[in-house]
Amino acid sequence: MIMQERGRTTRAAMAPLCVAVVFLLATAAPPCSAAQMQMQQQQVMGIEEACRKASMAHAGVSYDHCVSSLSSDGRIRRDAGADMLSLAVAAARMAAEHASATEARMEALGEVEESPHARARLHHCLELYNAAADVLRDALDNLRARVYGKASQQLAAALGAAESCEDVWKGEERVPVATHDREYGRMAILALGLTTGAVAN
Repeated sequence: MIMQERGRTTRAAMAPLCVAVVFLLATAAPPCSAAQMQMQQQQVMGIEEACRKASMAHAGVSYDHCVSSLSSDGRIRRDAGADMLSLAVAAARMAAEHASATEARMEALGEVEESPHARARLHHCLELYNAAADVLRDALDNLRARVYGKASQQLAAALGAAESCEDVWKGEERVPVATHDREYGRMAILALGLTTGAVAN
């Protein structure tokens, strides 16, 4: 009789605990998917830290230029920090914008240029930057999809526009697109450095 009473008492005491365990199991968060885990593993950092990593990942990246370029973009929340991927996307987007701006500048110069030889050079550079802008847009899509290898290849290929355009003007004292050309090249290298850093992160 005493044993039965003890059994009923024990079962009564355990009942709330069992209910609590069932509740916790029912409300537990489901396991993270591979994509969610990858998102969580992306390290959030400030612009300065990201630029330091990018300059270490690619010798062509200037730390000071990286900081000033990313800090000037109002679409990047400097105070909130960002991961290397989002900053790589921002740099690639800025490089694409530079390519489009340089393309427009060359087109305008070509319309008023009197020298047929200079017009031919501008037209050649125009075609290079038109192709580069398309490649950069594809790189942006791949970065957002986290296809880093393909994005890196496309960013590296886009660098050729600046180099090839400069080659066209070799030997000339006046290079009408030098400033635009140089800044585009620096932004494309920055995007590549940040992408390399995102892969290594």
